[in-house]
Amino acid sequence: MSLRLQLSGISKRYGEGAASVLALDSVSLALAAGEFLVVEGPSGSGKSTLLSICGLLESADEGNMRFDGVAVERLTAEQRCGQRRRSIGFIFQHHQLIPAMTVFENIAYPLVLNREPRARIQSQVELIMDRVGLGARRNHLPKRLSGGERQRTAIARALIKRPRIVIADEPSASLDHQRAHECLTLMRELNTEIGASFLIASHDPFVIGHCDRKIILRDGRLVNGAAVV
Repeated sequence: MSLRLQLSGISKRYGEGAASVLALDSVSLALAAGEFLVVEGPSGSGKSTLLSICGLLESADEGNMRFDGVAVERLTAEQRCGQRRRSIGFIFQHHQLIPAMTVFENIAYPLVLNREPRARIQSQVELIMDRVGLGARRNHLPKRLSGGERQRTAIARALIKRPRIVIADEPSASLDHQRAHECLTLMRELNTEIGASFLIASHDPFVIGHCDRKIILRDGRLVNGAAVV
């Protein structure tokens, strides 16, 4: 089985001395290629910290992580940034679209950062906009979109570069049930189409019920036995 991520004994602490907080405590898990994995846990359990480390936004204080077989701790800051830009897509709870950019420009932004040719950007963005039902909104700014349209734009932006891993932090939290269902269905369809692995933090029973596998975090520790593939 091909693994996208392997974490072994990952710990992360914020602050110093008596005031410090242990956000993750010896967490070990594996994420398989194409897997749809949900991390469940209450607020403060360490879900966002885990996602930040897996998304190469933060570094662990202890433990080891391998991304596609490469030891992350051996990468320079520049190499980590390059890996993140090429191989990881992010879907945030509150979309985090760029207000001054249109739907087309927001979706295209990762390809622009990666200096893709203009013709490729144009064709790829047109394709995915049609795929997620946003063709008629291509020139609209985020403020003119519904919540569901904003989230579909965020999903398209995360997937436009065909990442190996998609990190999603509470992707259904700001949506009503119908919009959440539409966005989760879209994420699962694109998960199958492009083969990206999804790592999702959520306490939404609907999201959890449609995952391939679930792990549970409590106070920075895994509390179930399904953590390692």
